Amino acid sequence: MSKILSLQPEKMQRRRSSKTPKQPLQVLQKGQTDLSAWQKEGRTDSEKSVQNHQSPKDQKNESKQQDSLEQALSFFEKVQDRVSLKKSSALQEHLAAVETVALQRGLPPEGFDILLDLALSGKLADTVNTRILKTLVPASVIPEDAVVSAVSWLCVGKCSGTVQVLFLRWLITMFDFIDGKEQLHALYGVFFFFLQDDRMCPYVCHLLYMLTRKENVKPFRVRNLLDLQMKMGMQSHLQALLSLYKLFCPELVAISLPKKTKTYFKNSEGPWKAAINAIKRRNSPVSQVPFLGTAPPQSRKRKWNRQLVLPASSSDRNNLEVHRQKDCGDLRSESFPLEQLQTFSQLLHNIHRLEFPSRMGSVLTNPLLLHYLNCVKDESVYLRLYYWMGQILQEECTWCVADNSEYEEEFKDFLETAYKTECFLQEGFSSCEEFLYKSLPLWDGFCCRSQVLGLVSWIPLSSFPDIKSNLYDPLFQLFLTSSLYFKCSVLESMRELLQNWLNWHTIYLDSESDSQGQSLNTTLSGIVDAVAELIQFVGGISTVALQLEDNATFLLHFILNFYETVCDMYLKYDLPLLIMPPAGVFYRALLSMDSANLNQLCYIMYRYRANLVAAKQNELSKKKILQFKFSSQTYQEYNQYIVAMVGCLWTSSVFQKDTHPQGLCMDDELLKKTAVQEFKSGFNIVYHPAMMGYAILFLKQAWPDATTLDFSLIKGKTWNWYLEYLYAQGLKGLKLFIESSISRVSQASRNKTENMQA
Repeated sequence: MSKILSLQPEKMQRRRSSKTPKQPLQVLQKGQTDLSAWQKEGRTDSEKSVQNHQSPKDQKNESKQQDSLEQALSFFEKVQDRVSLKKSSALQEHLAAVETVALQRGLPPEGFDILLDLALSGKLADTVNTRILKTLVPASVIPEDAVVSAVSWLCVGKCSGTVQVLFLRWLITMFDFIDGKEQLHALYGVFFFFLQDDRMCPYVCHLLYMLTRKENVKPFRVRNLLDLQMKMGMQSHLQALLSLYKLFCPELVAISLPKKTKTYFKNSEGPWKAAINAIKRRNSPVSQVPFLGTAPPQSRKRKWNRQLVLPASSSDRNNLEVHRQKDCGDLRSESFPLEQLQTFSQLLHNIHRLEFPSRMGSVLTNPLLLHYLNCVKDESVYLRLYYWMGQILQEECTWCVADNSEYEEEFKDFLETAYKTECFLQEGFSSCEEFLYKSLPLWDGFCCRSQVLGLVSWIPLSSFPDIKSNLYDPLFQLFLTSSLYFKCSVLESMRELLQNWLNWHTIYLDSESDSQGQSLNTTLSGIVDAVAELIQFVGGISTVALQLEDNATFLLHFILNFYETVCDMYLKYDLPLLIMPPAGVFYRALLSMDSANLNQLCYIMYRYRANLVAAKQNELSKKKILQFKFSSQTYQEYNQYIVAMVGCLWTSSVFQKDTHPQGLCMDDELLKKTAVQEFKSGFNIVYHPAMMGYAILFLKQAWPDATTLDFSLIKGKTWNWYLEYLYAQGLKGLKLFIESSISRVSQASRNKTENMQA
C-alpha cells in the first residue's frame, strides 16, 4: 500500500514542474504529444476523414470545441480548493464543454490524467465528480499511467464510496481501451484489498477476474475469498473468482462450485454505452482506419470487435515498453507480444511464450490465436472465453432486450463470428448453448435466422438430457407456423448437428482403450439414445412439414439429405444405430414427381442395405465385445420398404404385395374405379411420374421417325437399353439400388445365351 501512496506526490510534483505560464499542457510520457499537438497534428486518420467530409460551418464549430476543451482542461488542472458548481459559472461552462466534446468525439489521452485526478481527489462535490467520470469516453486510448494515478487516489480515500464504485465500473468498461496492463497487474494486491468493501466487492471481483494470472493465486487469497463467501453467502461474483482460482490451482480450492457458466457479473457499462456507440457511428461511415486504431473493421459494436493491434505508433510503443519495464521490473520479458504475432511460423516458434489477453474477445477474430486456443489445455482460458461470450449474448440479444433492437446488424455480426469460431475449432461453446436454451422460447424465427441455426448445429452432444425441452420443443412450435424456407433451414441445421455429433463420436470415443470397455459402453449407450432422439424428432417434423407444404420437392430434398447421413451411421461412423425414415417420408419420396428425389431415395435404401448386412455379419461373427444388436423391427421395416420399392419400380406389383400398414396395398376393384388403364405398372421406371420424361426422350432417340410414343415398346432388350440410358443420365442411386436389391439372374442368363448364339 505504501508503494501506491508514494506514487501520488511524485506524480503531482512532476506535473507542477512541467507547468510554465506560456506553454500548453505537458504530458507525462516521452512518446506523447501535448494537447495542442494532438489538436493540430495528432488526430487519427478517421477523424481527419470525418473532417474532410464536414462543411466549413461544422469545421468551425469543431475548432471552437477544441479551443474550449483546451481551456477547460487547463482550468481543471489548476483547481486546488473545493469549488461549488452553483456558485462558479466558470466551472459550469468548462464542465459543459468537456461533456460536449467527450460525448461527440471522445477525449484525447492527455485529458484523462487531469480529469481522473480531479474526480477522485475529492476537491469537488460528488455531483460534479459523477458527471466527470461519465464523460470519460476515449477518442483513441487511455494512458495506463492515468489509471494507476487514479487507483492511488482510491488508496487515499478522498472520494466518496459512490464515486469509487462509479470509477470501478468505468475501469471495467474501458479495460480494453487502456494502452497497457502490466502496471495494473502489479497492483493486483491493492485491488484484492478492496474486496473488504461490500459496495465495491462485486466490481473488484469483476476487475480481478480480468487481471488474474496463475501467479496471482495464493493460499491466503483463497482463504480470504472463502471467508467472504461464508460472510456474504453464495455470491455470483465470488463464485466467479473462486472458479478461476480453482482452474489455476485446483489443490488450493477444495469446495465444489457450479460447473455451468452463468452470468457472474452485472453490466457495468450503462453510463458510457451510448456515448461509445455514438462516437463509433460518427467515425465509421467514412473512415478507412477503424475506430480506436483496431484491425480491419467488422462492426461498430465495441465488445466483440476488439482486436489485438494497439493504436500507439511504433515509437510510442517502444518508449512505453521501456518505461513499463523500468517500473514493473520487466514482468513480461519472457512473453511474446500478441500484437507482433502475424504468421503461423511465429506462432510455432513462440507458442510457449504466448499469453492470452485479459479479455478474450480479440481471440475470436484472430486465426492464429484460435490455433493456439485449440492446442491449449488450460481450462481457465475457456472459462474466460465462455464468461465473456455469455455476458455479451445475454446483454446484447436483440429479441430478449427491447432496447437492443437498433443493434440487430451488430449482434448478427457477433453471432456470425461466434459460429465461424465454432466451425474453426470444431466444437460448440457452452455459453452459446445456454444462450440458445434461454432465448429460443422468445425467438421469432426471423431475426438472425442463419446465425442462430448455425449455433444450434454446434450444441455439444453431452447436453442431450436437456435438449428436448430446451431445443426441440421451441423449434417445433416455430416450425409449425413458419415458412417453407425456415423449415428447410431447420432441417439443414439438424443435419449438421447430427453430423457434428457423429464426428465427435468417431474422434473421441474410438480412441478409448479396451481396458475402459465398461465406461465406453455406458457412454455409447447415452450417445445412441441422444442420436436416436434427434432422428425421431426430425422424422416427426418432416412428416408434418410434408403435409403442411403439399409435398414440396424443395423440402423433400432437405429431408432426404438428413436421412442420407442417417443411413450410413453404422459403417461410416461406427455407431450401432439405424433408424428407418417414417412411412410419411418414405412413400412421399417413392411417389415423388422429381427424379432427383427418387434417385436419392434409391441411394439411401442401398446404403441402408449395406449397413444392415454389415451389422448382421458382425453380429454372427461375434468379433466385437461391445456389440449393439439391431432390433428385428428395423430389419422388418427395411424389408417392407424394399418390397414396396421393387414392386413399384420393377415388378409393377406394389398394389398387391406392399405389406406396410401405411403402404400402397389396394384392392383391384378399387383401382379399376380410378379409370387408369395400366394401373399396375403406373409407377415402374417407365410410367413413374418422375421417370416419364426420361422414357419420352429415350423413345424419341430410339425411334426418331415414330409419330406416336408407344411406351409398351420398352421391354426385353429395349428394357435393358433403357436402363443403360437412365444410368448414363446420372441416376447412380437408381443403378446401385437395382444392382443390389433386384435379382436379374434369369435376364442375365438369356443375355448370355443370345451372345453365345451370335
